[in-house]
Amino acid sequence: MRVLPVARLAAAAAVLALVTSATTSARADDPAVPAGPSLPPIPALPGLPIPSLPTDLLVPHFEGTPAFKKPLAAPPVPQNPYLATNGTSSMHDDPYSTDAYDVSGPLGRKLVLKSRSYGVRECATIAFDSRHRIVGLCGGLEGFTMMVIDPVTLGVVDELRISERDLASGANPLTDICGGTYFFLDAHDHAFATTTDSGIAEVAVAGDGTLTRVHDWPMASYLPEGDCLVATGVDWAGRLWWFSQQGVVGTLDRATGDVHATRLPEGEGIFNSISGDETGGMYLVTTHATYRMDADASGAPAVTWRIPYDRGTVTKPGQLSQGSGTSPTLIGKRWIAIADNAEPRANVVVYDRRKGVSDRLHCSVPVLADGASATENSLVAAGNSLIIENNYGYAGVQSTLLGKSTTPGMARVLVQASGCRVAWTNSTVIAPTSVAKASLGNGLVYAYTKPVRKDLIDAWYISAIDIRTGKVRWSRLTGTGIQWNNHYAAIYLGPDGTLYVATVAGLIRLADG
Repeated sequence: MRVLPVARLAAAAAVLALVTSATTSARADDPAVPAGPSLPPIPALPGLPIPSLPTDLLVPHFEGTPAFKKPLAAPPVPQNPYLATNGTSSMHDDPYSTDAYDVSGPLGRKLVLKSRSYGVRECATIAFDSRHRIVGLCGGLEGFTMMVIDPVTLGVVDELRISERDLASGANPLTDICGGTYFFLDAHDHAFATTTDSGIAEVAVAGDGTLTRVHDWPMASYLPEGDCLVATGVDWAGRLWWFSQQGVVGTLDRATGDVHATRLPEGEGIFNSISGDETGGMYLVTTHATYRMDADASGAPAVTWRIPYDRGTVTKPGQLSQGSGTSPTLIGKRWIAIADNAEPRANVVVYDRRKGVSDRLHCSVPVLADGASATENSLVAAGNSLIIENNYGYAGVQSTLLGKSTTPGMARVLVQASGCRVAWTNSTVIAPTSVAKASLGNGLVYAYTKPVRKDLIDAWYISAIDIRTGKVRWSRLTGTGIQWNNHYAAIYLGPDGTLYVATVAGLIRLADG
């Protein structure tokens, strides 16, 4: 999945400047209790709640019924010793990019919703340090800032500018993913992030939450003109890997400073994050193929295998390139999964990722709507299955204004020894851009949803879906208006099961009461 720091949206900034708030920063609710009366408006300023509108009172506040815990078994994910604890290290949770957590997330019981605005700044990628504080890489019009955030109050503990934004570059703010997108947190609370000047910044989080920039590694000299860094990762040997948008893959020995780089075939771009496993493999998806790469004896990146996929004939509405919109998802010791860009329906494709295998394709299963299927977000590994959401039709924040939304659809594909099959398809849930997350601790998958409304109100919800049946168990309103649009920001579960999701104006916290 590629995430777009929404603070790049000048249009959103203009809209948010006009919005005022009509709610408190925290509110406990019971499914049987309607929303309370509005309070006097407050300005949309950093440090205050994300602004709410009076239209919040005109839409359902809570729908459905609370769920019960029904844990879901899953293949174990080994701990990379050079990453923070699984579930806390990166956007996709762990080295396998499962987008699944062992903890139990909210069940929908007397939910307490809290929000905090950081101005027009979106903390799209976050991790959790050893003290369970939120560490976020947050994009704003001024650039990209690393922030340490209190997980309960959502208050800012410290912040540090990582990159400046070149507003004169002419880059499209809706599609530019260069620098400031992905980062990972290591076992010592050090974050490694790409920068807009094609470098890698190492930032340390101290015990009191203070941020210190301790090292910079410039990589621009290894890139062709106009290229940029997109993602970083670390293998089981502690070797740092980096990936550029035009297909340059490199390794960095942080002890010696030695850098090795290789160029993938001309015309193949990288727009997503990466995964790794304990055998030394690093996995990526370009606009044309899925790769396994390993470091050779000198530490240089080398292609172990390459498998082309069906990239379709066009960039579908809802995607940023002609190709897969997924980061590779690993399941157990054998499988790697992506979604392709086939027509008329995208496929969930599963390969055997191991070395020495001649027949790698395990299955390819068409999913979602005929003639309207696309995903710009990674598959969720829910046990021995994969969950995909439909993002077809999202072309920016304007796609969800005035009651509009995107093409509905979410599906679950079972991965079995004999092949794969679709377990269920939910053709009503609409998740424009949510990076959905699964709770193995309770059997729910969470999505950020927006139904179509004829009254032109833009209502945004956190929805909990039963992984086994595909039915929506409950949906909780976050707010109405553009300021509640997550614009590709991921959902996260903290170490205690609290749910977080960023929007174009701040951060939301949701927990059972």
